[in-house]
Amino acid sequence: MKPEELEALKERALKELSSAKNLADLEALRVKYLGKKGEITQALKSLKDLTLEERKTVGAKLNELKEILEEFYKEKKNSLLLEEEDREEGIDLTLPGRKPERGALHPLTQTIEEICEIFTRLGFEIVTGPEVESDYYNFSALNIPEWHPARDMQATFYLKNGALLRTHTSPMQIRAMLERTPPLRIIAPGKVYRCDADVRHSPMFHQVEGLMIDDKTSFSDLKGILSFFAREIFGERTKVRFRPSYFPFTEPSVEMDISCVICEGKGCRVCSQTGWLEILGAGMVHPEVLKAVNYDISKWQGFAFGLGVERIAMIKFGIDDIRLFFDNHLNFLESFK
Repeated sequence: MKPEELEALKERALKELSSAKNLADLEALRVKYLGKKGEITQALKSLKDLTLEERKTVGAKLNELKEILEEFYKEKKNSLLLEEEDREEGIDLTLPGRKPERGALHPLTQTIEEICEIFTRLGFEIVTGPEVESDYYNFSALNIPEWHPARDMQATFYLKNGALLRTHTSPMQIRAMLERTPPLRIIAPGKVYRCDADVRHSPMFHQVEGLMIDDKTSFSDLKGILSFFAREIFGERTKVRFRPSYFPFTEPSVEMDISCVICEGKGCRVCSQTGWLEILGAGMVHPEVLKAVNYDISKWQGFAFGLGVERIAMIKFGIDDIRLFFDNHLNFLESFK
């Protein structure tokens, strides 16, 4: 069939389906166009008489038209069914209305909003950025050159054009510093992507990046702000500790642990009998990162941190399988109303 013939068939079929007055007429039209001997079916069978190139083009358009008509038929059928129910049963306007189901924000959304609320109280500004990043923002400007073994830790999704799906929200450090002059305080919540999937990891997950740059910012400020955050989100009795670690874009680097919220530090299965749970990584911004955005390292310094939202939510709500956040089971989601 020629393109103009397909368009004419589409207009005719939609017009007739739309004008159907009852279910019997609608069913007759379905058979006429979508039945075993219907016009669409016959047109698809005739594709064998076309050249390979013509079959690809016409076949794709016929399948698209078939999907459009099937969807329109379903909608029209539902509409006619409702009309028949109203005619048969009548509508009693004196009846009380149906109480709508009360929804709730997804637990990850709740966690992100709580995290952002805590840091905005401390003067941090919320910023967002692209999920498709360049190698420069995701790695190079963060002191992770091409030969650096830290790239192997990221398990990156690369795209054909050389871009990549960001592996962390840390590129927002670079973007924020290039767009602003210090002093600055920002947090950047968002989705990140890595080639990883099990009960504790997902190929797509959420992070919140934090950055503070000032002429007097110290490691004590980092410890104070993150300790305040931990107690705000997990409770006043939460204990914290900082352990030396390594990240290419911070020096010195630390990981922050909190006392286990399940056993209160006594030791249990959740904390592997240690009494502690790791919740984030942080450190003083590496001078090479500041040089990459043309900040004067003799004047400006600061700290950065990155936390996993799913990790925080799993600890906060006592969830042991990250996949529950993405399976969308109503029984699970309704528990967060």
